[in-house]
Amino acid sequence: MGKKKSIRKPQKRKGGWLGAAVVVAVLTVAIYLFAAPYLRTTSASASGQKPDVVLRISMSGWEPAVIRAERGKPVTIEIINLDNQFHTDGGGWHNFVVEAFGIEKRVPPKGTLTFTFVPDKPGEYLFYCDICCGGKDNPFMQGKLVVL
Repeated sequence: MGKKKSIRKPQKRKGGWLGAAVVVAVLTVAIYLFAAPYLRTTSASASGQKPDVVLRISMSGWEPAVIRAERGKPVTIEIINLDNQFHTDGGGWHNFVVEAFGIEKRVPPKGTLTFTFVPDKPGEYLFYCDICCGGKDNPFMQGKLVVL
């Protein structure tokens, strides 16, 4: 005679919904923290003025990499730092440097900085971040300011 095989019923896991809820919550927060700076479409400086240029900076470089301005007219620039403080190179900080106009502005991790300056001489000028990622010598950390 053959042995009878016992059939075991699978046991239901208790609390599975709680684990799924935690995973969904963590993913939602992670997506928000990563995507929020990219989703910004309008900005205003402390004075309520909309910036002329919105620059995004990350370890990948500047976006856009070319800024156009008119000589003698104020230009308001908003810089959005997409990196967080956990970056090992520079701690997530970036700066915006235009030597020709004596500009050096620092932007904290996940921070925003708005400032205005008046370009007083026409030409093409290098702007760059010199805090991380090879600094001024890294082509991704460079951009061009064109003053017409």
